[in-house]
Amino acid sequence: MASNDLLHRFIFDHCDVRGEIVTLTDSYREVLANNPYPAAVQGLLGEFLAAVSLLSNTLKFDGTIILQARGEGAVSTIMAECSNHKQLRAIVRLNEQQPLDADITGNLSDLLGKGVLFITIEPKRADNFQGKLERYQGIVPMDSDTLAGCLEHYFQQSEQLATRLWFATDNRHASGLMIQALPQQLHTNPEDNRAHWETITTLAATTTPEELRELEHTELLYRLFHEESVRVFDPEALQFSCSCSRERSAGALIALGKEEVEALLIEQGTINIDCQFCNQHYEFNSADVRELLGGDVLH
Repeated sequence: MASNDLLHRFIFDHCDVRGEIVTLTDSYREVLANNPYPAAVQGLLGEFLAAVSLLSNTLKFDGTIILQARGEGAVSTIMAECSNHKQLRAIVRLNEQQPLDADITGNLSDLLGKGVLFITIEPKRADNFQGKLERYQGIVPMDSDTLAGCLEHYFQQSEQLATRLWFATDNRHASGLMIQALPQQLHTNPEDNRAHWETITTLAATTTPEELRELEHTELLYRLFHEESVRVFDPEALQFSCSCSRERSAGALIALGKEEVEALLIEQGTINIDCQFCNQHYEFNSADVRELLGGDVLH
């Protein structure tokens, strides 16, 4: 049985190499329910979810890591995000100028065409926080046909960390495996590290998509690395969670300003806000808006 909605970290005691493995099931299906697209599009969305889950351990503070791609193909935008509390959500947006074929197939470059990837780290700012947490955004060139290839190039070029990634998705599971070289330690031998890296990544590459999706993590890691000194840490649970709320939607209306809100009320009678991530619906009538903005409003 797969390690459903769990992320395991592991390290190799005899060399400077670490890894992570994740399998998403219930959280993945909740995202798919809100994104009823062809299998190829949903599979790519699963890869983004698995990838952002693996990347979430780079968060050392309360915040969110976002993986987003924009392109000129049939899929115009695809985005997944994961908080440091391991809460996931994701979304796909299609290109209105290119009708989507129900039988569409293909990889990242096929679906998005010419485009670019972004990795964004967004700190959550507490009301009483006086320090300064900077928002970070890294641009990931889409110089590979696959998401794994693009992220491998990014880590090599931007972080100077050799990284290998494998993803496997179907209509029930979205899984990912990452192997990454750590910065050289004083007590380790560079030549030994290179040899171990080659052995470990060669072994990892032998896993099949079916094994990655369906095997329990510790079983798969034992199959791959039983001759290596690998130490597996306690798992972290992931879940689908959307941060939308009526209060946030109200805040968006306040930010629009009274004149624009009044224009919407005149045009529509009520103001309807739908969350793109979870399809939650929020409705505001003239009385609601009057309470938010104060004073009389047109209706």
